[in-house]
Amino acid sequence: MGVIEKVKRALATVDGILPLDQILMGDCIETMRGLPAKSVDLIFADPPYNLQLGGDLSRPDGSHVDAVTDDWDKFDSLGAYDRFTREWLTEARRILKDNGAIWVIGSYHNIFKVGSAIQDLGYWILNDIVWRKANPMPNFKGTRFTNAHETLIWASTGEKARYTFNYRSMKTLNDELQMRSDWEFPICGGQERLKKGGVKVHPTQKPEALIYRILLACTKPGDVVLDPFFGTGTTGAVAKRLGRRWIGIEREPVYIEAAEERIAAALPLDESALTTMQSPKAAPRVAFGALVENGMLVPGSMLTDAKRRWSAIVGADGSLKSSCGQAGSIHKLGSLLQNAPACNGWTFWHYEAADGLKPIDALRQTYLLATQI
Repeated sequence: MGVIEKVKRALATVDGILPLDQILMGDCIETMRGLPAKSVDLIFADPPYNLQLGGDLSRPDGSHVDAVTDDWDKFDSLGAYDRFTREWLTEARRILKDNGAIWVIGSYHNIFKVGSAIQDLGYWILNDIVWRKANPMPNFKGTRFTNAHETLIWASTGEKARYTFNYRSMKTLNDELQMRSDWEFPICGGQERLKKGGVKVHPTQKPEALIYRILLACTKPGDVVLDPFFGTGTTGAVAKRLGRRWIGIEREPVYIEAAEERIAAALPLDESALTTMQSPKAAPRVAFGALVENGMLVPGSMLTDAKRRWSAIVGADGSLKSSCGQAGSIHKLGSLLQNAPACNGWTFWHYEAADGLKPIDALRQTYLLATQI
């Protein structure tokens, strides 16, 4: 049975017990209690921060700052917030698969309380990630440092859990450098920022690039991702693009309406784009240069993508150079030409065979067979 068929069969089973690709309206804790135990692969949570803002915030010119003043971010006390945090984290751990994982994002107002609860409840913290905001909001009162980051906690269900981490994909995404724990993204703005009547639909909408990196790093195609604080559906839109299944929980009708419209408009990536770099343990250890060295591809040969949109010439050192002058490895050049975060050059690039275009991965398999005889 092929990989795609295995994924389809697994999803057919999951479809019978989970409300996949749906937004469930209601309280996150009560709704999670209705989901089966050990049923989701990853949870991304952007819970209320309990910002404890006192009064309105204004800029030096007197204009009003659109801060978080919604009822869903208000708690009677720090103790009430602690109880809320432990309750939803308890349910989250129950519905995570044994090898699942959770990501929680927060600010200095709440992330230390969240981290303490995570450890107390038996999760195993894998990393804390600092999201450095490229364009943070200034501290208008001039009484503190500009708050230019948020913190994400990544945790597995336990010390021995075999969680998913697509290390190779992260390294490819980062120009062949090991991905660090400080990530720089701008805060959500421009066309990505959802507005209605010129007003932000949600005050803390997260950038899609942030969720994209998390899902690419910690899930596989077909995995089920739950977001218990769904908001305007960033997690669902990105999951759809990446071929992951999703479940959202949200209690505010205005957010649900915006999320449904947004996800409906999201276009999934085609299958070739979803084929990310394999881990070193899983990938056959063949360098593209070995095909050139052994005469299976002659320097000067032309490669194209499957639809003949791009072409490149094979160099003597195994590098490729496109007709527009860009150069790099089979993976790097493929991603540059497509303006994509990653590319598996083995399946992207094709050579002209007697019976039509073939992926260069076919030559790699031939080489592997020949070297194993």
